[in-house]
Amino acid sequence: MTTRRRIRGAAAVLATAAAVSACSAPGSGTTDATDGAAAGESVVIGVSTEPDTLSPLLGYGKDGNSKLFDGLLARKADMTLEPALATALPRITDGGRTYTYTLRKGVKFSDGKPLTARDVVFTYRTVLDDDTNNTARSELAAVKDVRAVGDDTVVFTLHHPYAPFAARTVLPIVPEHAAGEQDPNTGPFNTKPVGTGPYVLADWRKGEKLTFKANPHYWGGTPKVKKLTMAIVADDDVRATRLRSGDLDGAVLPPNLAATFKSDDDKKTYRATSYDVRVVTLPSGNPVTGDTAIRRALDLAVDRQAMVDKILDGAGRPAYGPLPVDDPWFAKDVERSRDLAAAGRVLDAAGWTKGEDGIRAKDGRPARFTLYYPSGDKVRQDHALAYASDAKKAGIDVRVESATWEVIEPRMHRDAVLAGFGSTGDPDFGLYTMLHSSLAGDGFNNMAHYDNPAVDRALETGRRAQDPEARRAAYDALQRALVRDPGYTFLTHIDHLYVLADRWKGLTTQTEPHEHGFAAGPWWNVEDWQPAA
Repeated sequence: MTTRRRIRGAAAVLATAAAVSACSAPGSGTTDATDGAAAGESVVIGVSTEPDTLSPLLGYGKDGNSKLFDGLLARKADMTLEPALATALPRITDGGRTYTYTLRKGVKFSDGKPLTARDVVFTYRTVLDDDTNNTARSELAAVKDVRAVGDDTVVFTLHHPYAPFAARTVLPIVPEHAAGEQDPNTGPFNTKPVGTGPYVLADWRKGEKLTFKANPHYWGGTPKVKKLTMAIVADDDVRATRLRSGDLDGAVLPPNLAATFKSDDDKKTYRATSYDVRVVTLPSGNPVTGDTAIRRALDLAVDRQAMVDKILDGAGRPAYGPLPVDDPWFAKDVERSRDLAAAGRVLDAAGWTKGEDGIRAKDGRPARFTLYYPSGDKVRQDHALAYASDAKKAGIDVRVESATWEVIEPRMHRDAVLAGFGSTGDPDFGLYTMLHSSLAGDGFNNMAHYDNPAVDRALETGRRAQDPEARRAAYDALQRALVRDPGYTFLTHIDHLYVLADRWKGLTTQTEPHEHGFAAGPWWNVEDWQPAA
């Protein structure tokens, strides 16, 4: 391998509906007439959703997870940072307020035009522009200014020291010449991207597949996998069936379906630990879910370990908060067991009394609410049903319903949702957007409309403090505050499971965020794969 960096990433392509249109069987030696790639140089992956956009200006690949783009930095297999478009990690001066990057020479975009510092400035300034519909803008709130010094140097000035800032510069870089003369929210760049990554978009059939081919201008060398197709297959069972029939080379699968491939000698299962947490949002504006006693009782009533054992088949961990139990920032004293008796005492003290049907009520209002989960997601369905069963034992009636996201989104402010969150790299990357009151109702940020001044203060301290111990104390306090005043019921941190045809080598997994499926699986480094024989 050359000194090129290995792109870490995937896209927020978790996947939705349909089937890959006819392509030759994954292992055959025929040639795909559309681009000349032999089938042996082609990989077809089944995922469950597709992105709304392929533009980093709107959040695509913000964690460095894209095959189309590169950031200044990237993540290695062990999640440590390494240079990508930059020649080295940043030079940090002015007490942590100034970050200076030097760009790699000779890098071209997929249209053949050169990368310059002006493209980096354009990308960050556009993301930070209030008129750009990027709900992840708050992640770059520390940036005061970004400027180019010549063609190859970029200088970031921060409002205040922000300890994890370097990890934010995995943000993919967009060419100003391709995207600068159009509306970032509606322009054609959203579906016809130009980047510096190892692949270019060849075709996008909405709801069916995205096809990528090797980028002839890629600065890191030509990938052995010449064509990568992401088949959008929403239903877990259909994905498994198509993998078994040979239509797919690999797929994201829930534990129960991944287990059915254990005896297949020609397939291999990969398991990635993650920050991906399954939670129930408890909207503060709902008269039942907004009651602190209801929230605390649900937290006490849920049997997290049973969910790990029975739903995830052991491929996960109980979630006692937004951070996994094996994360170095996890506050060990917040682990807690199921306690139905304690849940009952909390509800009794708050005036929620049991009726003849076993369901509690207060001031004539029954302890009842609707919990939505996205249709087609078996793992979320099973979590939702188990949650409702546990809640009923405490006298709370949870009505579980499946729906599409188009149906769920308008209801998120008042109805509970079986949601998924989680970002890798630093506790700020995910906790702030999930919990800070300023982001309540901002798209999928703070879906519960959670508002706790103590948590807001802890988030601000964790974001601004330079002293690691001060940051640790802030996040410890935050996790304990969530036990006393939960805006979500945290259920499990799930491991991601993937099954692939065993005909390539170089496959590994990273610790993954919530977003997974496109390249955040074993194909995160598909450009580095080599034929097995």
